[in-house]
Amino acid sequence: MQIINARLRHSNDLHTLTIKEGKFHSIETQAEALPEQNDQINAHGNLVCAPFVEPHIHLDAALTAGEPEWNQSGTLFEGIERWRQRKPMLNEADIRKRALSTIELLVQNGVQAIRTHADTTDPSLIGIRTLCALRDELKDKIDLQVVAFPQDGMLSYPNGLALMEESLQIGADVVGGIPHFEYTRELGEKSVKTLLELARKYDCLVDVHCDEIDDPNSRFLEFLACEALFHDMGPRVTASHTTAMHSYDNAYCSKLFRLLKNSKINFISCPTESIHLQGRFDTYPKRRGVTRVKELREANINVCLGQDSIFDPWYSLGNGKLLRTLDYAMHICQMMGYQDYARALDMITDNSAKTMCLEGYGIEVGNPANFIILEGFDDYSVLRKQGEVLLSVRKGEIIVERQPAKILSQPWVSNSL
Repeated sequence: MQIINARLRHSNDLHTLTIKEGKFHSIETQAEALPEQNDQINAHGNLVCAPFVEPHIHLDAALTAGEPEWNQSGTLFEGIERWRQRKPMLNEADIRKRALSTIELLVQNGVQAIRTHADTTDPSLIGIRTLCALRDELKDKIDLQVVAFPQDGMLSYPNGLALMEESLQIGADVVGGIPHFEYTRELGEKSVKTLLELARKYDCLVDVHCDEIDDPNSRFLEFLACEALFHDMGPRVTASHTTAMHSYDNAYCSKLFRLLKNSKINFISCPTESIHLQGRFDTYPKRRGVTRVKELREANINVCLGQDSIFDPWYSLGNGKLLRTLDYAMHICQMMGYQDYARALDMITDNSAKTMCLEGYGIEVGNPANFIILEGFDDYSVLRKQGEVLLSVRKGEIIVERQPAKILSQPWVSNSL
């Protein structure tokens, strides 16, 4: 396979990419645009980019909004209550059907790697078992990581610690936590220490739902970062959401950022869901409730974006399009300068791959030939146009292909002039 007339990120030149045996064999600069020949794919000057990465979603809960009741208040806590009502209905066939439908939606929109959370506060552990089995079945088609996530608290839920350890023995890739939802501050801190111990014992990554609340006194992030620093685990540890940081005062954040940078932990923000769930106890002024994405980027701390939910008790919209999530983040976090646009796609590609510790990711000679072609010629134009994913290729095989929309006639142009 050969891709001609391709734009690469942060380059004004056209390129030819040659793929052999499922890997990038060569990447060469073109002096001019080339005519298309047999067995070549003409990118027509569009952007060839590493695949999108979805680092935070809940496949076990996807497509369950309104079952059996809707989250009427729009709060995180009612979402958890609605999910408690749905859990008794779970079975393998139910989870597989919804998870596969959601994965297909993500793949159609350029995603080739997914980190999904699965609830461990369910004695059957059917979510963990089903998603780990799916991960193994789909390993040649998509990179899937499963997080053992204690939705109702690892230490506050009956037998929660034993269920977490059983989930890791079943084969979960990542240890999760939710310290701010434990009954007390002490239990929250103990849960962080425990999950890091489990990560070391089972050689797992860590991804914590951390301070997903508007309370400025919820400060488990500093505890997580400090433990990660002291145990030299930072690059393998992720703090998801951290929406309380939106409510921290600047003096405290100045101190906190020094620790965060030294710890080398990763961050995931889910802006569409956070702006929907947070600020629910405010009248006006009303908080956005999204973590300090712009400030984290400016401090060179790794931060990426996820969708979190697609049509579930916490968020009843979602369409699998990470470009939509990125668009929201740029607006909400006021990252609207050209310097912000120039590397915007990092937050749904390279940064997410770093968070998930993916190997062989990126358009480089010798790497697996995993890439997408986006409608646009750089980060800015793709973001502005919300460009379609025209082609998705995995290990040299086309998995998604679509044609850009064409306007066949424009009578409104001549009539309006």
